Amino acid sequence: MKPAAVKPALTTPEALMHTHTAVITPSAADLPVISKKNTVKKISPSKKAQIALDDALDYCLESQNFWQKGELENALEALDQAYALILNVDMQDNPKLIQQKEDLRFLISKRILEIYASRNIVVNGNHNAIPLVMNRHIQKELDRFTKGGEKKFFLQSYKRSGKYRPQILAALQKAGLPDELFWIPLIESGFKPLALSRARALGLWQFIPSTGYKFGLARDMFIDERLDPVKATKAAISYLKELHQIFGDWTTVLAAYNCGEGRVLRVIRNQNVNYLDNFWDLYLRLPLETARYVPRFLATLHIVNNLEKYGLDSVRLDPPLKYETITVSKQVRLKDIAKKIGVPEKNLKNLNPELRYGMLPPNKYNLRVPPGKGPALLAAIDDIHVSSNPQPAFAYHRIRPGQTLSTIARQYRTSVSRIMRANNMRRSNYIVAGKKLKIPLRGGVSYDAKKIDSPKNTGISTHNVRKGDSLWIIARRYGTTTQKIMGLNNLKNTRLHIGQVLKITDLPPEKTNTKDFKTYQVKQGDSPFMIAQRYKMPLKRFLEINRLSAKSKIYPNQKVYIE
Repeated sequence: MKPAAVKPALTTPEALMHTHTAVITPSAADLPVISKKNTVKKISPSKKAQIALDDALDYCLESQNFWQKGELENALEALDQAYALILNVDMQDNPKLIQQKEDLRFLISKRILEIYASRNIVVNGNHNAIPLVMNRHIQKELDRFTKGGEKKFFLQSYKRSGKYRPQILAALQKAGLPDELFWIPLIESGFKPLALSRARALGLWQFIPSTGYKFGLARDMFIDERLDPVKATKAAISYLKELHQIFGDWTTVLAAYNCGEGRVLRVIRNQNVNYLDNFWDLYLRLPLETARYVPRFLATLHIVNNLEKYGLDSVRLDPPLKYETITVSKQVRLKDIAKKIGVPEKNLKNLNPELRYGMLPPNKYNLRVPPGKGPALLAAIDDIHVSSNPQPAFAYHRIRPGQTLSTIARQYRTSVSRIMRANNMRRSNYIVAGKKLKIPLRGGVSYDAKKIDSPKNTGISTHNVRKGDSLWIIARRYGTTTQKIMGLNNLKNTRLHIGQVLKITDLPPEKTNTKDFKTYQVKQGDSPFMIAQRYKMPLKRFLEINRLSAKSKIYPNQKVYIE
């Protein structure tokens, strides 16, 4: 620990948030550095600020250690020292330092709130197990699951649980957590690894992006680890253990898992009673969704502990997922792998749900394949062609005056509900002119100018229709005609919609043999001028042989001809 500074008058979270001045003793950040020659070397203001912020972070970490040991007063003292350090730090208008200071202020405030709330928590009895109680709230949810409108949902979710039961139970037992927590995914997602909530939470355990990132779940253009049952289970266990350290009983942990620990801590602080004598006093003050969450979970425990009573004893669970893992260092599609090893593509997708677009990343990836298929994949991997990068099928639309979600949805051939989910919107009747909307397009993922490898389709590319495209523009771009595009795609008229995928016949320039030219695949950032210069061609000639004009646009992965 650093030498203690004079403690500012902070006794409550509110006092912390409203204190603007404090008397502090000099810290290491305020002292000059003495060289071996006894000459004073000044520290720059930015360096002094960084040292002070680093010291404050050390105090925060020390406070966490005190809190976990139950030494609440020492934990508060360390946070006071941290706050005193950052209070008078001169940021020098440095954005990086300003952000660090704000992050520390938020962390200190959050920690103080947690500590004050924990003073009101009375932990009685053994809280390693989940108390199986019954009341009218639980009975209501139990009836929904066994006799009401959610009977089918519960039955299907219960059957799916068999796929993940061995893996999740083993992980819970290894972490020393109650087996009953296995049933959280039934309430969260119905044991569907691809489940998506209105709050943009994903996967069996329903992580939002920020919480997933906090507990080590990565996300990039190829993978989203929130969708992987094994990785998400590991993250969920870490989150549940952290919540149990805060609250001490599993009933409250479940509520916090659903709506966030901050929300539950605020309710506890405002209630200011020893709420664990009766959790249901806290329950009545929680948001409606969370208020139902805990009873639904406890109702599930009642049912699975009495399968015969509720007529589920004869239900056969889905068999556990079985697979072997093969390390692949090549960007290939699951579709191509499935053909080579003789399994349905759907099976590979079920084993590897974190692959967002059915494509492996270019770096090393541990791919799950059905048992016994590993050697076949290793033998065939060199024959599987490398695939181009996936492009999510989204467009961005700037709202114009007078537009509604309905008119925008019709324009892009999508639905209002899909636009609302993509933009995390709660109201469909309120949009603001000038703002941008993310528009989900039909077909999920598209690949621009993707070559089709079937011999019968040699010379065929595909084109993903963008805003501003027309059949005439597309025909000019690929050196073909509108009639041929319409015939190849069985189009009855020239109307197109954004996201539509068209088959295109690749044609060389008129009256010219293809052998006279080489082909070049356009890369990100390329322009006709840059390509012409690179291959020492006059721009006019490049445009001519590719049937382009000075105003034409070219796109990544598009094939063009060069001399």
